[in-house]
Order: sequence, then structure tokens, then C-alpha cells
Amino acid sequence: MTDTRPTSARPTDPQLTDTQRKLGLLACLVTIVLAVLDMQIVSAATVPIVRDLDPAHGIDKIPWLVSAFSLASAAMLPLYGRLCDTLGAKPVFLGALSAFLGGSALCGAAQSIGMLIASRAVQGIGAGGLMSVTMVVIAQLAGPGRKKNQGAGTGGIVAGGGMAVGPWLGGFLADHASWRWAFYVNLPLGIAALATAVVVLKLPRPATGRSIDFTGAALAAAFSTALLLVTEWGGKQYAWTSPQIIGLALACVCALGLFLRRQSTAAEPILPPSLFRIRELRLGFAIQGLMGAAMMGVIYYVLVYLQLVRGITSSSAGLYLIPMAAGIMAVGVITGWLTERGWSERTFVISGSVLCMAAYLVLGTTGTHTSLWQLRAALLLVGLGFGQLLGQLIQLVQQSAPVHQLGVATTAIRFFQTLGGALGATLFGTLLNRLYDGPGDVGSLAVLRGADRTAGLTAYVSALDTVFLCGAALMALSVLLALRLPRTRPVEARPAEAV
Repeated sequence: MTDTRPTSARPTDPQLTDTQRKLGLLACLVTIVLAVLDMQIVSAATVPIVRDLDPAHGIDKIPWLVSAFSLASAAMLPLYGRLCDTLGAKPVFLGALSAFLGGSALCGAAQSIGMLIASRAVQGIGAGGLMSVTMVVIAQLAGPGRKKNQGAGTGGIVAGGGMAVGPWLGGFLADHASWRWAFYVNLPLGIAALATAVVVLKLPRPATGRSIDFTGAALAAAFSTALLLVTEWGGKQYAWTSPQIIGLALACVCALGLFLRRQSTAAEPILPPSLFRIRELRLGFAIQGLMGAAMMGVIYYVLVYLQLVRGITSSSAGLYLIPMAAGIMAVGVITGWLTERGWSERTFVISGSVLCMAAYLVLGTTGTHTSLWQLRAALLLVGLGFGQLLGQLIQLVQQSAPVHQLGVATTAIRFFQTLGGALGATLFGTLLNRLYDGPGDVGSLAVLRGADRTAGLTAYVSALDTVFLCGAALMALSVLLALRLPRTRPVEARPAEAV
């Protein structure tokens, strides 16, 4: 059944002062930073975690520290969107933040690897909301007649900066404090954000009587979980032709088929097919997926190159992402200012895709002795490109979505970014392993010595250059999709009823 309420409806502006709006926005930005940092921060603290909790067997369980977080986060995304549109953004935001803080406290107090993995899953359930529902809250904080573009763009920029800074912060805490502080640091900031949100947030409340398709949400969770496990395990823990990977792939396909069938028949689908009839949303989701794949590749493989080929420590390698973070935040401020003055989001999606493509072409010329300043310049270019995409795509989707589907549209764009990142990591990793023609395999490079090591690193960098060129091809496709976006700005969406 399709909701027939007019999409042009506008709410009564909730009585928020400028101070309340600013405090609400600050609380949202803090929670985004915490959630994004915790996606990356553990990777740099794995060694002290294993040494402290399980020095004998813990190393085999380390991948689950990342996987448990990302799986739980991705599985919850479609449900969070529908909950926002049904219950309102404020209670869902408060619930997600509470789950994240509870998971953080459990992670910091963990006495075993198993407890830490389970706590990371709890943390991921909350983080899925913080990286999606928060964008809905930010969009609703802007009342009629106010600056509506700044918040969503700023949220995207902060998220991108957090992705770049996370590995460095994790390494810093691991080197200069206990690894537990990677989780405990969330508590004072998160509790302050929670208290602020409880007091100051007064957001529009949707009309009552709408149902939630829990069956569709379960199928979406099953599909995304199976897909992420295939991408995490394939070619690593298990061979691509192993029964485990084949079984997971079949489960993924079956869950996807059942999910699509459910969405076409459910009265209130979790991911309404009608969203894909809107050109801005259809193209925005596709570009976001391509961006997720490309962004995952550049962060991971640049860090691996610096540590493996150039011999730079993990915490120092993280510092090389600072130009990327600076580019993301700087261009975000500029594009936000320009869109407030009438510039089209389409312009920045095109230019951002072009800059990312150019950056990947530069990275595709990297050698074993390439100037590190050239690498920094390429990462700055990456930041300038992704900064435009992170802010403007969210903005475009929120302005194009039907009034009563703002939540599902906002969480959907994050969902497609997550799936794109997973598929991109698999594509790049498989391609790198296939192209490597040096001694041994990629996994043995760290133990090679002498002439074998020199030959291995040369072969690795050659294969890596091809991977970066494939990233450029993905962004070229993003350019083509961006050129198909309508030239006129979409009409801004707003919830239909205010508290």
C-alpha cells in the first residue's frame, strides 16, 4: 500500500532557539565522529589487544573484532530508516546512541576476546544508527526558512574526516595508553551528547498507524550479513571454491531474491521500490556505492603500501591520511557555503567524481621509491574529491526523497555505501592477488629477504598500480552517472507533522 499523503506538506516549525539548534547539531556531529572512529580505531590496536587478552590464540580471532562491528551495523541500517519514519527520529537516535555507549563500556571492560567480539557487535548495532539516523536528525533540525544544506553536508564531512583520522588515533592510543581507552574515550563524549539530545531535540513526529516490515528487515539483514561474510572470508579464511564460501554466496543470493519479492508485496516495505523511480535517488545510491568501494580501497591500500613497501610504522602511516582528512573538511565547508548561494549539488557530485578519478590515476603511477610528497598530494586530491561527494550526495538524497520516506532514503544511502565498500574490498583484494607475479604470494612479502624481497615488492607495487587504475575506472563510471543527474535542484523534503 502506498502512502498517498502529499509530499509537499510542511510541518509546523518546532519551537527551537538558535542555541538549541546549534547544541543539537553539535551533539549529532560528536556521535558521528565516535561511530566512524570506532570503525577504524581497532585495526591499529590489535597487537596490544591480543597480547593482553589471548596471546596464544587471539590472533586468529582478530578479524572478528572488525567484522562483528561492521556486520551488526550494516544489518541494522534498513530497519533504522523505517523506525525513523514510523516512530520519529529522536527516540531512534537516543536508542542507537544508548546501545553504542553500552557496547563501548562492555568493550573496555572485556576480559576475553570472545567477550570483546560480542561487545563489538552491540556497539555496531548502535553505530549503524549513529551513522544514518543522525543525518535524519540533522536534516530535521533545520526549520523552514533556515539554512538547510549546511547540516547534512557537515555531517558527511565529519564522517569522512573520522574515517581518515581513525587509524592514527587507534595507533596513538595503543602506543601511549591502554587499548581500552579506544573504547572508554566514547563514554564522556557520548553521555554528554545523549544528555544534550534529550534536553534540546524537538523534532517532527510522523503520523501514527504505520507498520514496520520486520520480515523485510530480517531478510535485508540476512542478505547483507551473508554478503559481508563472503567478502571478509573469501580468499582469506576460506578458498573461494570452499563449501563455506559457496554456501554463503547461495544464502546471499536467496536472501536477496526473497527480500526483493517481499519489498514488492509488503504494505510498508523497508526499502520501498518507489524510491528507485526517482532519478536523483537511483543515481545517488549508485554513486554512493561506487564511492564506498573506491574510498575503502584508497585508505586500506595506501596504508599497506606505506607499511609494507616503505617500512613506515602503523601509527606514522596514519599521519599520511591527514591531507586527505584536511581536503575532505576544507572542501566541505566551501561547497556547503556555495550550495547555500544557489550552486547545484549536481555540479559538486560531478567535480568530486572527476577529482577522485584524477587522484586514482596519480596513485596508479606509484613506484617503490615514489616521493612521499607526491603520495600526500594524491591523498589531498582524494580528500578534495570525496569531500564533495560525502556532503552533496546526502544532501541531494534528502532533498529528493518523499516527505514520509526521509528516514529510509537517508539510511539507504549509507547502506549502499557499506555494500559498495565490502564489494570493493573483495574486488581489489582478488585483483591484487591475481596480478601479483613475484616470489611466494602477497601474504609472504613480510618475511621475504634479499633479492626475493626486492622482486616481491616490485611485483606488488606493479599489481597495486593496476588496482588504483581500477579505482579510477569506478570513479569514471561515477562521473557518467553524475552527468545524468537533473540540472534543476530537487524540492526539499520535510516530515509531515511536528511535535
